[in-house]
Amino acid sequence: MKTLILVRHGKSSWKNDLPDHERPLKKRAFKDANLVINALKLQKQYHPRVFSSSAVRALTTARLFKDAIQIPEDQFSVKKELYTFEEEDLLSFVRNCDDHIETLMLFGHNPAMTNLINDLGDEYLDNLPTTGLVILQFNTTSWKDIKAGKTLLKLFPKTFR
Repeated sequence: MKTLILVRHGKSSWKNDLPDHERPLKKRAFKDANLVINALKLQKQYHPRVFSSSAVRALTTARLFKDAIQIPEDQFSVKKELYTFEEEDLLSFVRNCDDHIETLMLFGHNPAMTNLINDLGDEYLDNLPTTGLVILQFNTTSWKDIKAGKTLLKLFPKTFR
């Protein structure tokens, strides 16, 4: 079994005239992250290998989760290739992961996240909201072979506000 946890970055700020890659999180994103993290902690214990986009908003979100669910530093990496809006890039990254990883957690961007969830999960999602988290499970032993999986869990900040 392989488990894929997808998290869209928190709500970002357009306040400053910054390049897209450098946009920070809004204040609301920190509150939303706490809501989703607290809900995740009530679920089965996951011990994921975590990869984050290098964009400031995604990396900040990933670090909030990392600290709160105590992901060891050696299980956390930043990958430039996850700064993508294309589902194909995201799927390629997942399919190239080491098969020793049982649970993979990715922090990234839409529309790639929503599209990947809809292609691999068994529940349709209009849009993965900012700081939204979806867990998919696959009946396979290799990331290369992931296809249609089961949507195990959806955690969205608005559910807990």
